[in-house]
Amino acid sequence: MAAPTSSYDAWMRLALDEAVLAARADDVPVGAVVLDPDGRVIGRGHNAREAEGDPTGHAEVRALRAAAAAQGRWRLTGCTLVVTLEPCTMCAGALVLARVSRLVYGAEDPKAGAVGSLWDVVRDRRLNHRPEVVGGVLGEECGEALRAFFRTHRDVR
Repeated sequence: MAAPTSSYDAWMRLALDEAVLAARADDVPVGAVVLDPDGRVIGRGHNAREAEGDPTGHAEVRALRAAAAAQGRWRLTGCTLVVTLEPCTMCAGALVLARVSRLVYGAEDPKAGAVGSLWDVVRDRRLNHRPEVVGGVLGEECGEALRAFFRTHRDVR
């Protein structure tokens, strides 16, 4: 599985670009990309729960669906999921079930994170797959995008 030569920053910037699309659509700014084993983007996604009225419209789920469609198979072995926010239980479960080999995330989610903050779904030894996890990549920048969004949206919804 290919990795960027110096860091995961460039990949996270692609996910941040997706997060901007979510914010423009008045949704929580979370973005994700899926990379194939050679480091090519094969799936992109951003939160679209509001736009689509879909409770499963999380960035990770949408990116995983796009990657599976691009690959023509649901198993994403060898692939990397890069996401701006620590995945929730649904998204952590989805990436485990999709057999994603590596998860890279930006900001921690102390309220709903399932990669160590509240739960640790991806490292649960009872499951049949456990991806490599790299957390905190551009974490401050990813977190600031979320804080800025909520500063303008508190009391609105």
